[in-house]
Amino acid sequence: MGEILTHLLTPAVIIGILAGAVRIATPLLLAALGEMVSENSGILNLSIEGTMTLGAFAGFMAMSWYENLWMGLLMAVVSGMLFSLIMALMTVTVKVNQVVAGLALNILGIGFAFFWFRSSFQDRSSLDVPTVPTFDTADIPGLSRIPVVGEVLFSQHWLTYFAFLMVPMVWILLNKTRYGLELRSIGHNPEACDMRGINIVPRQYAAVVFGGAMAGLGGVFLSLASTGMFFPDIAAGRGWIALAIVIFGNWRASWILWGSLFFGLIDALQLSLQAKGLSLPFFGDDYQVFLALPFVFTIVALVLNRSRSRSPLSLAIPYHRGER
Repeated sequence: MGEILTHLLTPAVIIGILAGAVRIATPLLLAALGEMVSENSGILNLSIEGTMTLGAFAGFMAMSWYENLWMGLLMAVVSGMLFSLIMALMTVTVKVNQVVAGLALNILGIGFAFFWFRSSFQDRSSLDVPTVPTFDTADIPGLSRIPVVGEVLFSQHWLTYFAFLMVPMVWILLNKTRYGLELRSIGHNPEACDMRGINIVPRQYAAVVFGGAMAGLGGVFLSLASTGMFFPDIAAGRGWIALAIVIFGNWRASWILWGSLFFGLIDALQLSLQAKGLSLPFFGDDYQVFLALPFVFTIVALVLNRSRSRSPLSLAIPYHRGER
């Protein structure tokens, strides 16, 4: 334990871990914010993992073809929107069970991305993984030179700044606009909204498609900002983590931000320990215990906040007009 503390309590390591936490939190924050908007409309979208994988793949392939990072970014957003459009069609229009539809689309998205990737690079072996250039970090002039804070917050990718900016933007959308009020009302009581003349279908479609676009951005961050590669497990469960963060954050944008940073910190910490070859007391080299902590805290939060949950009352319940 003393060796671990000695390693962690050095300024360089602390700054590296905090900067890594912000970077790791970026795709989680993007996907979780999008899912929160979708769930506020009453649609539980469990296909985030597949959407992120597809977004990472679309961005990687577009960069390979056009050698343009912005084209890759655009294709990732478009792929996320189109894929979520299928989810909206199945759940809003056809009224398919939302859990079943989300799980099926997860398998479809990951399988399609892997199949197309292998078909496009048949001449490459497992030891010759294709790579593409990535986005450079965007140092904010002046602010990036502030000791500690500048290195942690203001020397990140611009997608990270965008993700943090979306926190107040989503909060304003849901809490300070008529559209946001109507959307949250649909998530709680779609029958009452329907009786007041609010058109439910287009609003749910828009919320789900927005969630898909955000998940696509989260996915492309992994391929075009973080790794410069694509592989089938590139999302590595981040879509499921984003779902957990929405619950952990109690459907509040600010709490979702802290939940994303919490998981990013845990992941950055275990990566730092693993890089130094340090082991944990009682757990040895099993660093997966760190990755399980966010889920443990999510369960604890659910138990403690069960009477104060802000979850939409009609979440995952299809609305059949005239049958409720």
